[in-house]
Amino acid sequence: MKNDGLFSAFRIKNITFKNRLGVAPMTRTSSSQDGIPRQDVLDFLVLRAKNGAAVVYTEAIVTDYESAQGYPRQSRLTTQRQIDAWKPVVQAIKKEGAVAIMQMFHCGRVATTEVNPANRVIAPSPLTPRQHNPSSKAPYPVPDEISLFDMQHVLLGFVETARGAVAAGFDGVEVHCAHGYLLNEFLSNYSNQRQDAYGGSVEKRFRFVHEVVQAVREVVPQDRLFLVRISNWGVVDMDVELFTKTEYQEVIRLFSKEPIDAISVSTYDYKQKAFGSDQNMAQITREVTTLPILICGKVHDRSSAEEALRDADLVLSAKSILLNPQWVEDVRSGKPLPARKSEEANIAYTDAPLT
Repeated sequence: MKNDGLFSAFRIKNITFKNRLGVAPMTRTSSSQDGIPRQDVLDFLVLRAKNGAAVVYTEAIVTDYESAQGYPRQSRLTTQRQIDAWKPVVQAIKKEGAVAIMQMFHCGRVATTEVNPANRVIAPSPLTPRQHNPSSKAPYPVPDEISLFDMQHVLLGFVETARGAVAAGFDGVEVHCAHGYLLNEFLSNYSNQRQDAYGGSVEKRFRFVHEVVQAVREVVPQDRLFLVRISNWGVVDMDVELFTKTEYQEVIRLFSKEPIDAISVSTYDYKQKAFGSDQNMAQITREVTTLPILICGKVHDRSSAEEALRDADLVLSAKSILLNPQWVEDVRSGKPLPARKSEEANIAYTDAPLT
């Protein structure tokens, strides 16, 4: 990997990133009943583009009106009203020279029946997280084991949401296969104990993800980017490693055979050694793929961003760029910046306006 610095350009296919810094996707709960984020949330994305971010992700957008939703007030992108709401936002992000990417996901077992329009939760296997729901403090419900019929319904939700992103003008689409949500649940034997063609070996556990990726690629034009996100941790049972090193690298090898353009690796800490090795997650990923790598996790200032970029191609920030509109320019100038705590970022999940 050639590294010309944080503020050098980087190109994937026909898309040029003006620097190597961007806004990570962050799950939000700011949408009203029409599935459209509050205006201040949309303005937040445009302002980060205006202030220098090379790539701006949406919040994670749920993919269907039945079982995908895991949190209240989540966004969707399948109706004309939703598409029309995002169009000017995407245009404004692109006008500032940034790349606009829509991330989409299905929450799987990290959900409660109350928030799903169909009052159900589905997962690869009828297994609940050990951790209780952090909001209600109650146990998560036992999910229905996803059937083949349900799987086709879920797949169509990803496809229709990707169509919505294309219609809204996004430069790229990312399928969220991380953080213990549905597609990640299929990939990890911690949550997938199926005995059919979608469980068992890594290759079998990858099968449904393969089907989703193939179907989505069909509706994402070749001049748009198509990415996937992966992690070795989940938003619940955070102490559990979802893969062994061998399994993780096999998943990356399988992704590398798919028609995708880059892999986004989500970590707690970009520099943390993984799987009991002396390598971080980006290095372990790089060993088995030639695809561009995006990385995030405790990148908060110029020094940490430069260090993270040694093993990746683009660096994403969540907490730091959420809480500091001038973060990119502060990084450029080498300004001393604090390492933000998760509690500070809770403003993203309140009614307080973002700036």
